Amino acid sequence: MSYPADVGAPETTGTPDVLTSYRRAGQASASAVTVSERPESNAAAFFDVDNTIMRGSSLFHLAVGLAKRKYFNITEISGFARKQLKFVLSGSEDLEDMASATEAALSFVENRSVHELQDLAEQIFDAEMVDKLIPGTLALAQGHLDAGQQVWLVTATPQELASVIAKRLGLTGALGTVAQSRGGIYTGKLDGPPLHGLAKAEAVRALAVAEDLDLAECSAYSDSVNDVPMLSIVGSPTAVNPDPELRAHAIANDWKIRDFRRRARIKPYVAPVASGAAGIAVGVASGYVLGQLRGRR
Repeated sequence: MSYPADVGAPETTGTPDVLTSYRRAGQASASAVTVSERPESNAAAFFDVDNTIMRGSSLFHLAVGLAKRKYFNITEISGFARKQLKFVLSGSEDLEDMASATEAALSFVENRSVHELQDLAEQIFDAEMVDKLIPGTLALAQGHLDAGQQVWLVTATPQELASVIAKRLGLTGALGTVAQSRGGIYTGKLDGPPLHGLAKAEAVRALAVAEDLDLAECSAYSDSVNDVPMLSIVGSPTAVNPDPELRAHAIANDWKIRDFRRRARIKPYVAPVASGAAGIAVGVASGYVLGQLRGRR
């Protein structure tokens, strides 16, 4: 997917049906979160997850972890991976492609327990995702926390996994794809399409209204050109580990660019049980020390 330089207002791009679906997904994601402590600042920072906070696809890491725990079989994970890969690589706005991606996302949660998936997501993050965190991006997030700002993850990953990642890193919360549930069991339906592209911008807009945030004072970070709509609606957009299209867009629009792809892994220096503010503090400290030792900061 490629966006022109003036993209940023979702209502100006796409067909009415697509835009309605995106708004529904964004509003559902924003409605699914709660904030226990609200900083006085009206500014916040929004971070994409995959290849921004974490190397690789968090959803794929979750799927592999679930497969290892025999949550589903190889046939199911293969079908899921094929559909997700097609959707992500094409970046299609076509409703049929989005429906296919939705079907794939639902294939491994329908009739499953929400509580069970949340517990497994915590185990999988601690065991398989900690070593994929990117210290440089964690340091950026910590800087916003230190400034008294809310810090949110914004991702197409399921809300449950996104919330686990945010909790483990001591962040404010997460906006993710919302799967419907009834009586603690997933129904097999989503509230709109996956939180992708324009839907992320809609989720951020909805959250800004709910939390009384001034988007002109907010920041956003992503690696993908698909997130240009989200990056464009804040006052301080930054391309992190950008793909070629986003790098070109960032240069053309005088956005900041940060690249942490050569930073060291942090798993040997972070206990898997680290959580909350302590988790991100250890991760940031490890990244800073390693960077100093290697002369990369």
